[in-house]
Amino acid sequence: MLVIITGAVALILLIVFLVIIIWWVGTYNMLQRLKYRAENAWAQIDVQLKRRHDLIPNLVEAVKSFAKHEKETLEAVIKARNIAINPNLKGSEKVEAEGALSGALSRLLVSVEQYPDLKADQNFLSFQEELTSTENKLSFARQAYNDAVMAYNMKIKSMPSNIVANTGSFTSKEMFELVDSAEREVPEVKFGN
Repeated sequence: MLVIITGAVALILLIVFLVIIIWWVGTYNMLQRLKYRAENAWAQIDVQLKRRHDLIPNLVEAVKSFAKHEKETLEAVIKARNIAINPNLKGSEKVEAEGALSGALSRLLVSVEQYPDLKADQNFLSFQEELTSTENKLSFARQAYNDAVMAYNMKIKSMPSNIVANTGSFTSKEMFELVDSAEREVPEVKFGN
């Protein structure tokens, strides 16, 4: 009788052990999927940033030929772009550099309103349309990244998956947030003189 009870206890312990192992492996794999989803979302932001960086010199050249008095604004855009394309920037540094570039581009596009000939130039209109399209895609990519990071961060901080996250060296990821409060404001555009 004692052998049967000992065998039953051993079987129950084996089943509990197997359930824990299966849960552990499943949770670890889920955390890996969430981590890679967030990393892929960041890569999609990089694709749009590259496209944006490639468009800026063409836009600056189009503006340069018309807006001779906007030298300071054009230089600010070029400087911000050169900082933003630095491959050594990571995480919050990259977000900050991109924010500065967004601000410089906004100032450039607002200053363009003073030049009706430029606003009618087909090259400029084409570059502006491409940049607007890229900014929209970038906005969606940032949103997708933040959604993926939120799901990942919530999972690694929630019980009981945080046990697996802590032993598996899963660390929190930063959201892509605007650092400068001025970037959140809508640029003021004045038509006319």
